[in-house]
Amino acid sequence: MVRFGCTLLTEQSGPRELVAHSAAAERAGFDFEVISDHYFPWLDEQGHSPYAWSVLGAITQATERVELMTFVTAPIIRYHPAVVAQKSATVGLLSDNRFVLGVGAGENLNEHVVGRGWPPANVRHEMLTEALHIIGALFDGGYVNHAGTHYRVDSAKLWDLPSQRVPVATAISGTQSIQQFAPLSDAMIAVEPSSRLCQEWDSAAPNGASRKIGQIPVAWGPDRDAAVARAWEQFRWFAGGWKVNAELPGPAAFAAATQFVRAEDITASIPCGPEVAPIVESAAAFWEAGFTDIALVQIDIDADPSGFFDFAQRQLLPALREAAP
Repeated sequence: MVRFGCTLLTEQSGPRELVAHSAAAERAGFDFEVISDHYFPWLDEQGHSPYAWSVLGAITQATERVELMTFVTAPIIRYHPAVVAQKSATVGLLSDNRFVLGVGAGENLNEHVVGRGWPPANVRHEMLTEALHIIGALFDGGYVNHAGTHYRVDSAKLWDLPSQRVPVATAISGTQSIQQFAPLSDAMIAVEPSSRLCQEWDSAAPNGASRKIGQIPVAWGPDRDAAVARAWEQFRWFAGGWKVNAELPGPAAFAAATQFVRAEDITASIPCGPEVAPIVESAAAFWEAGFTDIALVQIDIDADPSGFFDFAQRQLLPALREAAP
């Protein structure tokens, strides 16, 4: 059965609002919730970027049922992997084993802030691979020492571990990243509805077929023109694609890179307006490719959170579950 999640986008909501949205999403019937982990918003118009891990701590107490996931944390530069392991174990405990650590190789937008530069993609993949080994060793329990190419760990140990090992979901983009990360992960994260990626992941995963998690942005609202305008204002960065988005250093760069993106470019990839059918069609591309989980992003959710969650509960989630295999 395909599971449907709600995205808590730190770039477009403040910390209190994110906690409130998490509780509302659970009441609306979403199966899981993912939270982005940014230092900057993509665009100035989004206007937010609280610390995701503090927000997660509050969310564990505001929700009871839904699975929680970072989407995604980069344990390569801004965070040392030993620290990521510690805070993941803590959230696992606070949530009573409802947490999944979603990781990726990061974006320059967020990682440059600590002043260590921005390495090329192949180096970032090396760093993430080494980080996953460290995190996994700490999740195993006991003391960990590590002297690698990119990281050192000196006699580290997690003193508070949840009763269930925290699962790890890793963002991939192609064959190379699948071969590197599938053996070290419990689930796949991708933004492209590609059956090839799903098949390659299942072939490379140590236990065969596993979870594959995708994400789609939507701009729901009763007025389609207003929804399109909101999507253009806050989500035109999405048109650049992840290879470009990973390299740009700040909101000003994203504003410049997307100045010629048109409204019709947005509506070609993002369902906008009050209708359910376009959202179902967008999600269907993922489950037809083999994805097991799909997280929805409501663009500018703060404009009408109660309206969106009522729409999700009454119309959207029933329609998605009826249509999905």
